[in-house]
Amino acid sequence: MPRKSRICLILANNKMHRTFLLDTNILLAALIAPEKLTGEVADWIATPYYSVYFSSASIWEIAIKYSLNRSGFNFSPADIHRLAVQTGFTELPVHAEHCYPLASMPWHHKDPFDRLLLAQARSLPAHLLTSDPLLVQYSDLVISITFLNGSDLPHKNPS
Repeated sequence: MPRKSRICLILANNKMHRTFLLDTNILLAALIAPEKLTGEVADWIATPYYSVYFSSASIWEIAIKYSLNRSGFNFSPADIHRLAVQTGFTELPVHAEHCYPLASMPWHHKDPFDRLLLAQARSLPAHLLTSDPLLVQYSDLVISITFLNGSDLPHKNPS
């Protein structure tokens, strides 16, 4: 089915609407290295009828890594934020209510940013697209993504 026809079908059938929250690695891949995403994931992110969010927590995580001058991590938080908004993704601020589930969340995973993204995904609700397979233990809303060619993300901002 041609893409335009598929989108019209989606628009006609509200049951097919999906909401996605991008993990920090998926956000970076979508903006900096989209060729590393599978066709299915690229389609989900590009479908205008789907809601695609990025969390302000991801920008916070990027800012921390950037400020630590981590070897090869050269993503400016301001540039990533600007690109995400220009791409049409919706920023999801961190609200106090998003933090409530953290108090009872099991400790399968220790990364505070991933845990917050999980809590936000549950609150929306949204499917959390992540490259971290450990997160699927938390919820059916988590979709684990494998980058193409088994490669990781580039560590340098191409600008």
